[in-house]
Amino acid sequence: MLDGWVMPLEARWELPVVASALKRLSSFARVISFDKRGVGLSDRVAFAFGSTLEEWTDDVATVMRAVGSERAVVFGHHDGGWPAMLFAAAHPERASHLVLVNTTARIARDEENQWGIPPDLFGSPADLIGTYGAAQGMVLVPDELRAWWSRARRHQASPSTFVSLMELQWQVDLRWVLPTINLPTLVVHSAENTFWRVGHGRYLAEHIDGATLVEVPGTDHHWQLGDTGPVVEEVEAFVTGTRPAPVSDRVLATVLFTDIVGSTPRVTAMGDRPWGDLLDRYEAAVRNEITRHKGREIFTKGDEFLVTFDGPARAVRCAQAIAETAASFDLAVRSGVHTGEVELRGDDVAGIAVHIGARVMSAAQPGEILVSRTVTDLTAGSGLRFEDRGQHALKGVENEWQLFAVM
Repeated sequence: MLDGWVMPLEARWELPVVASALKRLSSFARVISFDKRGVGLSDRVAFAFGSTLEEWTDDVATVMRAVGSERAVVFGHHDGGWPAMLFAAAHPERASHLVLVNTTARIARDEENQWGIPPDLFGSPADLIGTYGAAQGMVLVPDELRAWWSRARRHQASPSTFVSLMELQWQVDLRWVLPTINLPTLVVHSAENTFWRVGHGRYLAEHIDGATLVEVPGTDHHWQLGDTGPVVEEVEAFVTGTRPAPVSDRVLATVLFTDIVGSTPRVTAMGDRPWGDLLDRYEAAVRNEITRHKGREIFTKGDEFLVTFDGPARAVRCAQAIAETAASFDLAVRSGVHTGEVELRGDDVAGIAVHIGARVMSAAQPGEILVSRTVTDLTAGSGLRFEDRGQHALKGVENEWQLFAVM
């Protein structure tokens, strides 16, 4: 897997969305990846147009030998597409398939390449330095992901290396290579790619004999940072001959929110270090209860826990156990429990059900566990007892909600 230089090998697993894409690829294939020579964890080198592309291509064979891979599917994204194409053309005995995602044979615009980038937009080295670390090719992504991306780019290459890479990219023209590729080839391109327009992908598919073109929805150039599902599904179908069964990213779950009440006065009275020690012991005890009740901790933020369960009765009993644990530390917690459909986002969850669970907790008094009507309906016959607390307006949620206290 030859990624663009802008996706550092070392930092890929830090982002749940990227880690999820890699895990999905590895569910049907062995994923071999490396930082190309000159960037990331690889040694720095002086960049020169011809020698660099040749070295990058040679490095593919070197890495394959090092990991004991005789033949592989070659996957190229961004500038990783160039050594991928060259390797596929020169070593068809080592490559079974070629996959090209959001890449190009030629960046610069000319008479044949009308979708390329106009030369006057390239800029001088001084102009390029001004874009060093910028989150280019990213449109519909959160601000925190943009910040990670900019930081990763700065770690991946020094300013001078960045300029050399940009100048190298501007010189590349591999259109002559395309007719020499004689492998099953899949070209995937974001239909509304705002960085390298979809014309680049169409050109590749038209000039590689027998290539299949798939235009996936999306605007962002970096496929790992958006909706990775369509790309992974197309790759799996192309490589294995079997299209994966749809995997829902929405599931029914019970969310439990807990929060320590009155923590600020306690910190003031105890001091930071004693409070920190107490909080560490409390959190360890809470995690024991989460494990015992088969919950999944989503996050701990400040004094707050978010935990999910596949059954509401276990969630309520876990909330009761956490309340008893808190009391043993002379702490008071409030808890909220709600069951609904949640959206899975890597190791995180989202959706209106999560929002409702947080608002149910906010309505609880110190030491109280409040649940929604959905929870009481689903736990009928469980032996749990509830007391009606009436209708509540939950901030940001339509209509009033009937809440119940666990007795």
